[in-house]
Amino acid sequence: MKKLILLCSLITVNMIFAQEIIPTFLEKWKNSKDYLIEVGQAMPEDKYDFKPTEREMTFGKQLLHIKANMDWLSSTYFTNSPKKEKEVDQKLSKAEIIAELEKSFDAVYEIINKTDPKKLNENVDFFAGPKTRYQILNLLQDHVTHHRGQILVYLNLNGVKPPKYTGW
Repeated sequence: MKKLILLCSLITVNMIFAQEIIPTFLEKWKNSKDYLIEVGQAMPEDKYDFKPTEREMTFGKQLLHIKANMDWLSSTYFTNSPKKEKEVDQKLSKAEIIAELEKSFDAVYEIINKTDPKKLNENVDFFAGPKTRYQILNLLQDHVTHHRGQILVYLNLNGVKPPKYTGW
């Protein structure tokens, strides 16, 4: 009987935890969007081709890379219609890049908002081995943070003061 009560308790706690993950992610996602858009706005358009070393992506390409990764992860692992890789015009203006980025952030928000929390524990095939959708959710945010950190350095290298950090 004690084992049954423990098992039921664990299942209940897990379900409650899973239901809190999505609203928590979405709150952070909105703040992440707002902050990255501010970072993108801070860089002058004539510096969107800046890259600190030859092997780095330009500032603009970093933003387009973030967008492409968000599109791929959200559609492939959270919808039934994975996005096909499409070549993004690398010659977009600053305003066009920011608009594309905003559109992708909003699409991810809608996709995750419609995700059944019970599906977060399901494994998916990922190039780095099987992962849960919860892990993919973390990767979505981690990837944005990783590249945003890089472009904050780009701002500083160009004498542009980065926007004040927005966390939660």
